[in-house]
Order: sequence, then C-alpha cells, then structure tokens
Amino acid sequence: MKRSLVIALTLASGLTLSAFAQSTTAPAAVPAKVAVIAFQAAVAQTNEFQRNYADLEKKYEPKRQQLKAQSDEIDSLTKQLQASATLSDTQRASQAAAIDTKKKQLQRDAEDAQNDFQQDMQEMFKGVAAKVYEVMTSYAKDQGYTLVLDASEQENPVLYAVESVNITRPVLEAYNQKSGVPAPAAPESHPATGAAHPATHSPTAH
Repeated sequence: MKRSLVIALTLASGLTLSAFAQSTTAPAAVPAKVAVIAFQAAVAQTNEFQRNYADLEKKYEPKRQQLKAQSDEIDSLTKQLQASATLSDTQRASQAAAIDTKKKQLQRDAEDAQNDFQQDMQEMFKGVAAKVYEVMTSYAKDQGYTLVLDASEQENPVLYAVESVNITRPVLEAYNQKSGVPAPAAPESHPATGAAHPATHSPTAH
C-alpha cells in the first residue's frame, strides 16, 4: 500500500496554482521580478499534508485488508477447483460460477474503495493547498515578486529558470513553521516492501 511520494500530485485532481490565483495587474512602473514554484510538490511535502496522508492511510487500512482477504479467498477457491479431479461437470460449473460472482463483487468493492480514497485525497489536498497558497502569496509580496509561475503545471510556460528564483523550498519552510506541525517520523524499512512512503494510490494497491 506504500509507494513513493511522486506527489507532484497529479494525483489530487490537477489542482494547481491557478485554482487559487486572483487576477492582479502589477503597476506598469514596477519592474518585473519573476519567481517559480513547484506548487503541487510544495503542498505534498508539507508536514501537515504528510501527517494527514498518514491518517488517511490508517483510515483505509481495514478496507485494504478486507479486499486482500476477498482476493485470497478467490485464489484459494480457484486452486481447489483446478486441483479437484472428482467433481462432476455440473459441480465444476457451479463452483466456477460462484468464483466468478466473488470476482465481480471484489471488483465492485475495489472500485468503490478507490473512488472513496481519491475523493478524500482531493479534499485533503485542496484544504492544505489553499493555505499554502496564502503563505506563498505573502512570501512573494514580502520578497517583491511581481509574478509567480507554477512549474508543476503539465503545460507550464517554464522551460528554464535559475535556482535563485525557485521559491518552492522557502515557501515550504515558511508554511511548516506557520502550521506548527512537526515533521513526520522517518518511515520504517521492511525487507519485503522496502521503505514506506506516502503515495498517491488507492487502498487496493499492494
């Protein structure tokens, strides 16, 4: 259930800086000072988002276990059917139909769980993103930036930018300080699955 946090959050719904931006026009006499930010990544890397994500995973862990139990049952029944040489054709057909019914139920349950997870994820992302946007706006004004471009947009206009105009890190640090949420504990490593990291996935992922 753990994958890497590639959370440029293509995950979350395509939410980007433009979702919060308001139309403003800098005075003509003010020289342009442009900054760039990987906004989605900044949101996903905040202590608050990572804490909330961990809570969301805990919420859906029972559902993931339920789906796994259903899948394991289907695998077991399928193997039993394949190994049985004493069943009549009628019995074999009946058991095959029962397994097929269970497979369809598992698929419906998995889709429902995935949809619920993604909806909760989107709402969680939006809530944190709105607050990060406020901190970013305040930071940009304090530093005298007249334009901030979102480098995490899939069709963004940023083809090149020097690191000195990248405000992702300072905005992230400013938000973590303002929120007061401590950094999450380092994830434990597991031999079978590797290190655990927050991810953009459904509760059906293993």
